[in-house]
Amino acid sequence: MGTLLHGYGVSLERSLDETNLSQPALVLRAHSEYLAAGADVIETNTFGANRIKLEEHDLAAQVSEINAAGARLARQAVALSGHAAFVAGSIGPLGKGMAPFGPVSVATARAAFEEQISALAAGGVDLLLLETFSDLAEITCAVEAAHRVAPDLPIVAQMTFVEERRTMAGHSPEEVANALCELGVLAAGANCSAGPSLVLRVARRMQVACPTLFYASQPNAGFPTRQNGRLMYPSSPSYFADFARQAAAAGIRLIGGCCGTTPEHTAAMAAALHGPPLDPALLPRLSEIREMQPGEPPPPTRLAQALERDFVVTVEMHPPRGIDATEILASAKRLVDAGASFLNVADSPLARMRMSPWAAAYLIQQQVGVETILHFPTRGRNLLRVQGDLLAAHTLGVRNLFVVMGDPPQIGDYPDASDAQDVVPSGLIRLINHNLNHGVDQAGQSIGQPTGFVVGAALSMGAENLAREIDVLRKKIDAGACFVLTQPVFDPAVIEQFLDRLGDRPPLPILMGLLPLYNTRHARFIHHEVPGITIPAAIMARIEAADQRETAREEGIRIAQEILLAARPLVQGVYIMPPFRRYDIAAEVMAALR
Repeated sequence: MGTLLHGYGVSLERSLDETNLSQPALVLRAHSEYLAAGADVIETNTFGANRIKLEEHDLAAQVSEINAAGARLARQAVALSGHAAFVAGSIGPLGKGMAPFGPVSVATARAAFEEQISALAAGGVDLLLLETFSDLAEITCAVEAAHRVAPDLPIVAQMTFVEERRTMAGHSPEEVANALCELGVLAAGANCSAGPSLVLRVARRMQVACPTLFYASQPNAGFPTRQNGRLMYPSSPSYFADFARQAAAAGIRLIGGCCGTTPEHTAAMAAALHGPPLDPALLPRLSEIREMQPGEPPPPTRLAQALERDFVVTVEMHPPRGIDATEILASAKRLVDAGASFLNVADSPLARMRMSPWAAAYLIQQQVGVETILHFPTRGRNLLRVQGDLLAAHTLGVRNLFVVMGDPPQIGDYPDASDAQDVVPSGLIRLINHNLNHGVDQAGQSIGQPTGFVVGAALSMGAENLAREIDVLRKKIDAGACFVLTQPVFDPAVIEQFLDRLGDRPPLPILMGLLPLYNTRHARFIHHEVPGITIPAAIMARIEAADQRETAREEGIRIAQEILLAARPLVQGVYIMPPFRRYDIAAEVMAALR
């Protein structure tokens, strides 16, 4: 639904569920197109129509109205089509984590699900389809709510998986299948995720674990990329036709698609399922799933894969000052929708007291579904704490690191705090790559399973002593750095001069730092008080002139976009640092890449 509504011109920034009220003709059009393509089941446009998600758009008071309208429009589309199809009430996750990892209590979650499900049931849906859940506790709560308020409606319960072995919250397909089997759902399965191949493998593994259930597979049309301002999905309708035949041969009973699957994909699947069946003996054999053996490294992160093939776009975020992560999670989602490939999570920026960054990184990865790059300063940490913190981050699934010196406490909230350190950044990079990633600690003692960190380092391409900077860079590369993030660049000529001085092809990907200027005061502070950064006189003059016209923010964005486009052929990615946590500015800068 989101793919089609966005294609019709509906902004992803607004509530797509609310279009049931404000633009019902578009919703009806989408349903009708899928029915005409041969769908036997259509989903209501209510994936995010729970109280907690609708609160983000000041629509919490309209939960019942939006869900009832969603059911009514789907029923109307079926009646108009003349095609005997079922209407599934679409129910997605709440959008905020449940306690103890998030702010939503079990009682609040249960009430939100019961409210939505009651409205869908009253609207006349034929079944309930729970989809794209990553937390087993949350989908359990939703199933239990359905049993209470709509006991006669069949339940299809689907979770999303980041890899074949686990959900984002760490559950295996077998664990999910067994739990859903005990909850008494009609069908279980996998949806969304990275594409048909992964989703089908997961569903087949679930079948083996609990053969008494029916199973469903609704994958995304591959992993999306952003082109010309739109999300593009790589899997073609013909590829989905092959997937449908394989799923049917495997005994999957509900076969469809999630994000990026258009009516053309549905038509291809319907035609394939009405054609000659595939011999189950031709299905790929399920590989034996086992726990990783000692010495076996984890699979590469998405960042590690992207560094080899893509122009990487990452944006720096600051953890909250307190325990409420609502704002950073909402901002993270908006940045991903705007085109960010990854998100950097800073550690006590400017030595200000904030939530430990690996907690924020974990929540972003779990609830937004995007990998993070965790800033890991060496300042203020002894070797014992360094290694313990790293193991904690890895256990939470945070495996991309940016190792830096860190800001001195003298400039921050606690100027008397210890500034001691046992290891410099290049030494920590070596410890991670040569010890932890090989299954031993700094003392040579086994830690059991090796870690799988991907480590980045800092670089100043405009350093006064460029020879020394290049020498330090080579030490970091020798220690195992996989990429570098640079200080902010305000003149692309600085990059060219650095590359000329380097004398050869960059030995690892360079993600250029980009700091949009906010006003004259901000620009002067950066120029005069931040070591290693110089703002050219021409840019300073543009900001000062714009400040007089009260358009400095817009001029700063234009300057950042110009630098980004000029530097793109020279670097492998961009690292955007929004001023004053103005993430909307980062989104506007990224628009230049469209």
